[in-house]
Amino acid sequence: MKIGIVDIETTGFLGQGASIVEIGIAGLDTRTGEINKLFHSLCREDGFSEKDSVAWIFQNSDLTMEAVLEAPTLDEIKDGIQAVLHSTDANTAYNKKFDFDFLRSRGFDIGRELPCPMLLSTPICKCPPFRYGTYKWPKVEEAWRFYFPDAPYMEAHRGLDDALHEARIVFELFRRGLMPAEIGGAQ
Repeated sequence: MKIGIVDIETTGFLGQGASIVEIGIAGLDTRTGEINKLFHSLCREDGFSEKDSVAWIFQNSDLTMEAVLEAPTLDEIKDGIQAVLHSTDANTAYNKKFDFDFLRSRGFDIGRELPCPMLLSTPICKCPPFRYGTYKWPKVEEAWRFYFPDAPYMEAHRGLDDALHEARIVFELFRRGLMPAEIGGAQ
């Protein structure tokens, strides 16, 4: 099965009017474990402006305002993204609700979905409880350390790099029988 692992970078949260500034999609062949780049681009949305210069992404990655200001518009790359989403057997994202809600709000059809690897990893990684005796959702780095303790990794907070690493986590979930081998509906 060929699946896409999507990672977007934004200037904040959807409900706060944030902009998408980068989209990366990694491809994973679940039979062989081969991971490759399916799509990567910075993008600039209408409404992106100097007010976004204080966004978390610009303080915690090497992404710059200048690079986004020079990027193609989301409308210019939309067809390419949509073609990739439709070229896979299914798609997912680490913290799928965040990424897919943004994409759906921009009119994208995600196609068939697999479960969220972050949610699948929560009872496995067992990150310290935060309330009511439930484990917190593991950050990508926390899941990575659990699944690959001998392979140091620090999340770049860049679309494609993050998607490529998240694809390895997704493959590990398949390998352990924790990600469904059959494609079901959205979860």
